[in-house]
Amino acid sequence: MPRYFRLILRWSVALAAALVLLGGPAAHAMKLKPQNLTQLIADSQSIIAGKVTRVTDGIAANGMPYTEVTISVSDSAKGELRGGASYTFRQFGLLEPRKLPSGKTLIAVTPEGFPRWVVGEHVIAFMYKPASRTGLQTTAGLAQGKLNVLNGKLTNEFNNRGLFEGVKIQDGLLSDKERAMLKSDGAVDAATFVGLVGRAVTGNWLQTGEMR
Repeated sequence: MPRYFRLILRWSVALAAALVLLGGPAAHAMKLKPQNLTQLIADSQSIIAGKVTRVTDGIAANGMPYTEVTISVSDSAKGELRGGASYTFRQFGLLEPRKLPSGKTLIAVTPEGFPRWVVGEHVIAFMYKPASRTGLQTTAGLAQGKLNVLNGKLTNEFNNRGLFEGVKIQDGLLSDKERAMLKSDGAVDAATFVGLVGRAVTGNWLQTGEMR
């Protein structure tokens, strides 16, 4: 087997092992470990709001298939990024199967359960830290940690299922809209959500135990 394909196989096995830790594949779909809002905030290196301006894919010099995403940042609730910044990262997997010069087809597309990115969409992204060995990065909770903004509403790929389940915040910290949001299902008001997340981060609610 050529070295290139040995590398792809090795990474595929390593990725499969990582996905098992997140819940494992079943019935041709990956069962993600549910991540609520508290866990998404805790697991994020940065939390950014912005517009996706570029999405490309490729194969790195070491044979690693990736999708490269650029977000024009309008605001940030966590991390050092500020409005006006441009944030680019690489996520594992191609946008679609790719024919190689050898005539073979590399079917190393973005795995099910990972977020998909589309140019022009407005998102809130809970970005997990880059992998230490590969530099690849995606959102905390995978597709759970990427929320799309449309017409003032905010929802992830799973229609926010489980996003507020088990989240506990001291009642005196919440507005009436925020209390209602934490009890809701489906899409939520983007301004209410962003405001709550921003206050939780700047107020260190997780560290003080005011949010858990």
